[in-house]
Amino acid sequence: MDFNDTPEEAAYRAQVREWLEANAPKEPLDLSDMEGGGSLAASKAWQAKKAAAGYAQITWPREWGGPGGTPIQQVIFSQEEAKYPIPPNPFQIGLGMCVPTVMTFADEETKKRFVGPALRGEEIWCQLFSEPSGGSDVAAARTRAVRDGDEWVISGQKVWTTGAQISDFGIVITRTNPDAPKHKGMTMFWVDMKDPGIEVRPIHQMSGGSGFNEVFFTDVRVKDSQRLGAVDDGWRVSLVTLMNERLAVGGATGAQWNQFLEAARSVPGMNGAPALKDQSVREKLADWYVQAEGLKHTRNRTITALSKGQTPGPESSIGKVVSAMQMQELAHTAIEMLDQYGIINDPELAPLRGAFHASWLTAPGLRIAGGTDEILKNIIAERVLGLPGDIRVDKDVPFKDMPTGR
Repeated sequence: MDFNDTPEEAAYRAQVREWLEANAPKEPLDLSDMEGGGSLAASKAWQAKKAAAGYAQITWPREWGGPGGTPIQQVIFSQEEAKYPIPPNPFQIGLGMCVPTVMTFADEETKKRFVGPALRGEEIWCQLFSEPSGGSDVAAARTRAVRDGDEWVISGQKVWTTGAQISDFGIVITRTNPDAPKHKGMTMFWVDMKDPGIEVRPIHQMSGGSGFNEVFFTDVRVKDSQRLGAVDDGWRVSLVTLMNERLAVGGATGAQWNQFLEAARSVPGMNGAPALKDQSVREKLADWYVQAEGLKHTRNRTITALSKGQTPGPESSIGKVVSAMQMQELAHTAIEMLDQYGIINDPELAPLRGAFHASWLTAPGLRIAGGTDEILKNIIAERVLGLPGDIRVDKDVPFKDMPTGR
């Protein structure tokens, strides 16, 4: 691995730093009203500013509004942008997963209609895959689409859809052929989230937020021109989205081991001594430090591959599965260390303005988003370690004949 910028990368980093210093916000925003207030407007304004300067989607070709840059340039910009208190990014799912799927499978007219507005932050997209009965199995989708002339009628339910309540459009995977095996009878469409047949119900999360949603489809009519890919070929289309999702979601963020270290120096532990004197606390810190270093160097390996023009492998799945679990364990240990004061999550009173509490309440969702722990471990086992795949007894069974319980 090479940890140093090449001369070209160093020059680009200097260019990015100069632009960010002149344009990026310097003070954090009030993020209390993500669903429809000033923070959403600020996010759209920041996205439009980046798009105008060619920094919104650096690797996209010029014909679609990008500068045709390299993946390592995108990494450099993200690294430098992270140093500023920028607004939330409600465009990540659309630009990272949905719009690339549209760009791959839609007709030219559809691409011209949607790519530009999404890039400039004028329209927001969501991904409608997960279902109540499907768990981590995207191919278990039961939301059905029935053809009616030049239209399709969609009925069913999706769940855990991030950002659906603020989205303008979405991509949805449906069941179009129940007589085929589950991976061969699916079709994907793009839909207008303002359609009267679509109902969005935000899910109140234990963190206090409502980023996830239930979405109900009741006889929603879509044109055949809204289809992405061939009929019954939706699984192949979904794979494009899912591979982009792994990259877009990335690793978990939250309170880190060094912040825990600082808290442990001041919080009293056994016999009134600082908690840092406790051997079990020091052992956990050592574990988290080693994990953090491992993740850092795994990311460096990916960055090195990008710098050389290579495509990173499936080892990128390691980042999220390790960091999300570490985030949950670290936050839980910190709250326990605070003892009775651990119940206080008031930002004005709690350590790190309640960062440990925020991590603790957010981590379970991150262990699901972008692929559950179990799915990612299967990817690592099969594609990184070369272990045999799981036995699939339903591989050739028609979807309608699959058991659904008692």
